[in-house]
Amino acid sequence: MYTIHFKFEEKDIQPITIENCEPDDSILEVALKNNIALHHNCGGVCACSTCHIYLESGEEFVEEISDKEEDFVDRARNPKLNSRLSCQCILLEGDGVLEVKIPDQSLIQGE
Repeated sequence: MYTIHFKFEEKDIQPITIENCEPDDSILEVALKNNIALHHNCGGVCACSTCHIYLESGEEFVEEISDKEEDFVDRARNPKLNSRLSCQCILLEGDGVLEVKIPDQSLIQGE
């Protein structure tokens, strides 16, 4: 089981820690199951960049980035070296702690 610490660029949103996250769930699924608002215009099928996150630690606990995901990450607002699409960050078998920062989604318009 995993623990995921969600932080937010939006200053008025407090960090949230979710424990007992199941392997085979994506970070997007964990967020949505726990009422964490995270845009996902394409429904989580790696066809847009709205579920963009910064994976600050724990990259060893999720699937590696694919070429397709990397193409969409490049289209995200303010991509960084640790940018990922939360729909593609599938938790591997095992356990650990991940640190995720959700970019300011109020800046996303019509993506």
